[in-house]
Amino acid sequence: MDKLLERFLHYVSLDTQSKPGVRQVPSTEGQWKLLNLLKEQLEAMGLVDVTLSEKGTVMGTLPANIDGDIPAIGFI
Repeated sequence: MDKLLERFLHYVSLDTQSKPGVRQVPSTEGQWKLLNLLKEQLEAMGLVDVTLSEKGTVMGTLPANIDGDIPAIGFI
C-alpha cells in the first residue's frame, strides 16, 4: 500500500472525537495520542526543535538543504 495512504488510514483510525462540554483542548486522550504520534513522526523525518504545546500545537523546523540566506516559509 502507498505509504501516504497507509499513514492517512492510520490517522483516521484513531478516535480523536472531541468531548462535548469540556473547556480544555485537546479534550480527549485520543487527541493527545494523535498529537504525540505526529510529533514522533516529524522527529523521525529529520525535523528539529519539534514541540508539542499544552494546547495541542505541534511545530518543528525543517533545516535548509542549501547554503545561503533564503526566506523561511510556514505551513499551517
